Amino acid sequence: GYQMRKNRANVIDIMLALDTSGSMQFEDYAVAGRKANRLDVAKDALRDFINRRKANPSDRFGVDRIGLVLFAKYAWTQCPLTLDYGLFSHEVDEAKFASKEKDGTAIGSAIGLSVARLRDSEAKSKVIILLTDGINNRGELDPITAAGIAKQYGIRVYTIGAGSAEQGTTMVNGMIPVRREPIDEDALRKIADTTGGKYYRAADTEQLLAAYAE
Repeated sequence: GYQMRKNRANVIDIMLALDTSGSMQFEDYAVAGRKANRLDVAKDALRDFINRRKANPSDRFGVDRIGLVLFAKYAWTQCPLTLDYGLFSHEVDEAKFASKEKDGTAIGSAIGLSVARLRDSEAKSKVIILLTDGINNRGELDPITAAGIAKQYGIRVYTIGAGSAEQGTTMVNGMIPVRREPIDEDALRKIADTTGGKYYRAADTEQLLAAYAE
């Protein structure tokens, strides 16, 4: 590992923040012609994202450190920053929908926690890529305030709004009623603009994969 640490100057530290709220169960994506829920497609996109950052597909370790924050009612670190993409991939697999008690969308908290994880890093670039399908409605930290803090530490935040624009309640698996809120595109755009990142709208699977690829 020493060899890699020596050259920290040109690498990027990336915290991926992923919404696991109940509405991520909504099946408005398609994969290979079949309906797919937002979380499964997002997880595929994260796997694709890390594979693109390896020198060889068979490598277990990558060049950039990548970490994973999950959020619903609150935010937590699922995987600390690591060069071990095998470990990261395992933690992506483990990501599940929030239970009813833990449901909600704490976007500000997710950015705040990601900033805390990146703050002391010596990497040349520090980036947060946050995917959500809703509106900040939980947590102590307002998303725009959180974006201001990220900016102070030179961290760019890229935001992805996932899912179709439909609102209302839908049944998932024919039995679980899931409420869909509109995506707060204004806030997601503002977060990106404040920090020098970019906002992506991902209404379908291709757009979602393309957002991470870019």
